[in-house]
Amino acid sequence: MQHEKKMIRWGLIGCGAVTEVKSGPAFQRVPGSQLALVMRRDPALAEDYARRHGVARWTSNALELIRDPEVDAVYIATPPGSHAELALHVAALGKPAYVEKPLARGAAESERIVLAFRLAQRPLFVAYYRRALPYFLEAKALLESGVIGKVTGVHLRFLSGGCLNVDPANLPWRLIARESGGGLFMDLACHTLDILDFLLGPLEDVSGAATRRPDAPYAVEDHVEMRFRIGTALGTGLWDFCASAREDEIVILGERGSLRLATFNSPLLTLETEDGIRNIEQPHPPTIQEPLIATIVAELLGHGTCPSTGESALRTARVMDTVLAGFYQGRADRFWECAPAKP
Repeated sequence: MQHEKKMIRWGLIGCGAVTEVKSGPAFQRVPGSQLALVMRRDPALAEDYARRHGVARWTSNALELIRDPEVDAVYIATPPGSHAELALHVAALGKPAYVEKPLARGAAESERIVLAFRLAQRPLFVAYYRRALPYFLEAKALLESGVIGKVTGVHLRFLSGGCLNVDPANLPWRLIARESGGGLFMDLACHTLDILDFLLGPLEDVSGAATRRPDAPYAVEDHVEMRFRIGTALGTGLWDFCASAREDEIVILGERGSLRLATFNSPLLTLETEDGIRNIEQPHPPTIQEPLIATIVAELLGHGTCPSTGESALRTARVMDTVLAGFYQGRADRFWECAPAKP
């Protein structure tokens, strides 16, 4: 459908903070791409966003944007609670979609989205943008070069105070399962799990457990531990969102060395082999989604391939569901209406 086009005209649903710098400007800068129409429920905020970002048109109606004949593809940048409904409308109209991560609130919704686009024979992309960042491409190249030998173990550790000091009367949507699909594990750990899938392959034999602190003002998990296998390498993961310390580390062990990297912020890769320790600096671009968006536009124009698809995002959704199933007493449809297990 898109191969004869010279320009992809995008419609953006949800002009929130993530689109201000991380993604929105890329749709105007990538060759062959144009941000044609933006939507936000508040008309004044939609108009303001369009003015500041040089977009000719705006609306406060999501379905109006999806149906607009001058919109070729749709970027869904709302919280996960609305992803399935919006994405299914896009698929029904036969348009490609780029959906913020995680793809939906859980694997059940994610499967419906992936199936709808498969039946519509239209591409579905997901904003696991680390798959296109130079930092992680360098890590992948190092691993594939064999410099650390066969991978024998993978260890993930993330500590932050993200769940501390929240206002019980005004919880952020990321701590409301109906909106996010879970706690900060859903919002942040999905990036780590997805990039592992990209670097080393699918996670298998996944198990895990989640809990929350007894005095928590929210009903979502804040501490998660998991085990998994990638190939023949065994892995562990720990996420604590009520910690006083801050840590963010992926450690990949091999028969001849190790590679250390971070999911967020750090520009350094640390390679340790028998030749010593080598720090490799690879800063992220200011508009961090731009490299991935460039691959999406290239695929839609018929001369490239995007590495982050609905299928790859579905694998990550299934991993997270497996880990969180015990806490939510299952992850079937509308699991957020069930009382989570007590800590």
